[in-house]
Amino acid sequence: MLVGRDGNRRVVLAADALAESVGLHIGMPATKAQALVPGLALLDADPVGDVEALDRLAVWALRFSPMVAADPPDGLVIDTTGADHLHGGEEPMLRTLVERFAASDLEVRVAIADTWGAAHAAARYAGAAMVIVEPGQTERGLEGLPLASLRLPERMRGDLHVLGFATIGDLVAQPRAPLVQRFGPQLVRRIDQAFGTVPEPIEPVRSPDLVEVRRVFGEPIGAAETIRRYTGKLVLQLVAELERRHLGARRLDLLFGRVDNHWEAIRIGMGRPERDAKRLTRLLCDRIETVDPGFGIEVMTLAATLAEPLGAHQVVSSLVEEPETDVSSLIDILANRIGERRLYRFAPVASDVPERSVARVEPMSFDDGASWDDHWPRPSRLLPRPEPVETMALLPDHPPVWFAWRGQRRRVRRADGPERVFGEWWKREAEAATVRDYFRVEDDAGERFWIFRAGDGEHPETGSHRWFLHGVFG
Repeated sequence: MLVGRDGNRRVVLAADALAESVGLHIGMPATKAQALVPGLALLDADPVGDVEALDRLAVWALRFSPMVAADPPDGLVIDTTGADHLHGGEEPMLRTLVERFAASDLEVRVAIADTWGAAHAAARYAGAAMVIVEPGQTERGLEGLPLASLRLPERMRGDLHVLGFATIGDLVAQPRAPLVQRFGPQLVRRIDQAFGTVPEPIEPVRSPDLVEVRRVFGEPIGAAETIRRYTGKLVLQLVAELERRHLGARRLDLLFGRVDNHWEAIRIGMGRPERDAKRLTRLLCDRIETVDPGFGIEVMTLAATLAEPLGAHQVVSSLVEEPETDVSSLIDILANRIGERRLYRFAPVASDVPERSVARVEPMSFDDGASWDDHWPRPSRLLPRPEPVETMALLPDHPPVWFAWRGQRRRVRRADGPERVFGEWWKREAEAATVRDYFRVEDDAGERFWIFRAGDGEHPETGSHRWFLHGVFG
């Protein structure tokens, strides 16, 4: 438990689940907590250190979006507009956030909503580890949450409870004039911020080591062609700074500060360190149509939020040797359009078990020249997991005469096999005696499939002796 000063009192500021299970809670006097639980471990809170740690966490979270800020005392606010597609969508992005924090032994609650206030409320008071408030459904998603979710002062919340208000829905249903007269403008401002009626801009955190260039305009700009022109100029400035530091950009964030104090952002990623000005400009300009300039943009900021060492590039003369085909530009374009998590290639893994012999890797990851054994052909399409089929085989070593898969019965015209695959006993003890017998079969229509029997057809310890379809040949 953490304790600190609240006026002249020394009170509990934070308690874990075990402490709460024995009746301790935040706000309880520290002396009372020690009396209830003898030998209770108390640590002094470090508010300054907490603020610094939260700022460092905000800088770390820049990998998810260019618009991140600390939301004291215990949260982060991330504007994922225009960046969630790079992580596979909203739900996969939230799941990745939870998993990354869990890997560091941190339990978090995350929420996505139309506004900062709504996301803040849902993350802390909706009672779930992951919450998505659908667009346009903010009022419905918040109406049942307590008044504390509006970030109101404790004294104001107490007065509202005395008057019979318990949830956000109770307040929304009331006339505004009496509320303003009784509690001042802060109450209705928090309601409007949660519902998006009043903007609540995010001032994004920036790392002190960030490679960044900035352009401030005397008169706001808004035309797409003007934005593209200044984007190209900022890229040239950034590339010069990257070259001076011997770095290449892996991720660029282009931020647009509007006259209404609202920020728009574009994020692009590259498969490898890059400082080709034309390529970077093209990738950024491809996404300018997603920017809403509002009543005008008064400042543009371009930052390399992820940069890696990049030395001088040697140009190969076509008179000496044929240059290698460079597909990195195409990969960058596709990754920024459909999301980098959806773009990958397959790499071989040292395993005889087919579903373990392949792994997804980044498109531009290093190719070590490894390949699969070509003693036996492999299907062009391997199913995510083997699917059971109904079949009949005359003898243990014979291929099936027919099989039924996904409701369709197929007669086997030709077959080749068996190819015996043994279990990996050094990975799983249960596979010490298991085997699979694989067959390549062709049906009357000329389609070819990869099926196997779990077991050798004679000994029960080798498998269930059921048949499965594992792949389809092209």
